[in-house]
Amino acid sequence: MNRTATKTMLIAAMLLLICLPAVAREHPAVAESLEEYLLNYDYDARREMKANSLFLIDHLMDEEVVLVDIRFAEEQQAWNFNFALHIPLNELPLRLDELPKDKLIITACPHKDRAILAMAYLRTQGYQARYLEDGLISLAEKLRGDDARMLMQFLPADKLQ
Repeated sequence: MNRTATKTMLIAAMLLLICLPAVAREHPAVAESLEEYLLNYDYDARREMKANSLFLIDHLMDEEVVLVDIRFAEEQQAWNFNFALHIPLNELPLRLDELPKDKLIITACPHKDRAILAMAYLRTQGYQARYLEDGLISLAEKLRGDDARMLMQFLPADKLQ
């Protein structure tokens, strides 16, 4: 990660810490605030905040998770996953009502920088959330040929936008 990206992530994390309201604790993966999340961060939390593409694919077929593509609208138009919910990161605070509270939310972007911010924000808003640690580019690599066909066969028609 380059210096500018690191700086941006630190500034965003500081803004989240200052601006996010506390919410009721509904799940161990949910924090009342970013401060609480950071104070309780340990090796289990580090492991629990991530989901890889194989985990995502498996749980999408079981309808246990919702993939939220948080890239900008133009990025989503250029290439997208029709089984993902498309909510750009800068719209996420205004569109929380579109997310189910009873499912694991997996945030994703091409790599993971924006997905990490979205995951942290969602946790402070009462959602159980993880980020796609290998990113959408890796997911696209895994969804080729028979693997893509299998996923599409198992996804309910209403999940294909």
